[in-house]
Amino acid sequence: MRLLVVEDDCQLSERLRARLEQEGYAVDVATDGIDGAHLGASEPYDAAVLDLGLPGKPGLEVLKDWRLAGSRLPVLILTARDGWAERVEGLQAGADDYLGKPFHVEELLARLQALLRRTAATPAVELRAGPWRLDEARQCLIGADAREQTLTATEFRLLRYLMRHPGEVLSKTQLYEHIYDYGAEHDSNVIEVYVRRLRSLIGATHIETRRGQGYLFHP
Repeated sequence: MRLLVVEDDCQLSERLRARLEQEGYAVDVATDGIDGAHLGASEPYDAAVLDLGLPGKPGLEVLKDWRLAGSRLPVLILTARDGWAERVEGLQAGADDYLGKPFHVEELLARLQALLRRTAATPAVELRAGPWRLDEARQCLIGADAREQTLTATEFRLLRYLMRHPGEVLSKTQLYEHIYDYGAEHDSNVIEVYVRRLRSLIGATHIETRRGQGYLFHP
């Protein structure tokens, strides 16, 4: 899953990027409102973390522009701890949640996970494929017999995205866009390689190929 972080505090934004990538997300960072507005409007993110006090263009204007353009991008806004008026304005402008600064990264992660669950095609707490359960915290598969199957970072991101969208035909382009960040380079056949690997782990019947369309996940 791919996230956008719009935060002008470079130390904070890089700390968030590192932690979110550690948690299995592809992450793009913008440090001003102009770049953030453009990325959020032109790239297919699964959620955004948006600071309201941004240079170039205030975060509230960025959010309003996204919503006026019809974007349903889930947005978690960051505000000053005592900025209750900003929180109200942000929620009224279409934000899905807010977090006051300073904050614990663990709380931001928990709020993002809850937000992604609510907005996913399947809002289930547990993601399953037959006897296998995806452990999102440890980024591995757990079998019915408690056996653990490790996953690479890309395998985890791809499988989680497929599991969050069961019954949907997902093109290779969609999958590329949601498991890699903006600057990532990858081979044109990389999705096929990882799908073959996942099929060998969870069983071929769970990931169907729709020729000329993409892939379909069956729980």
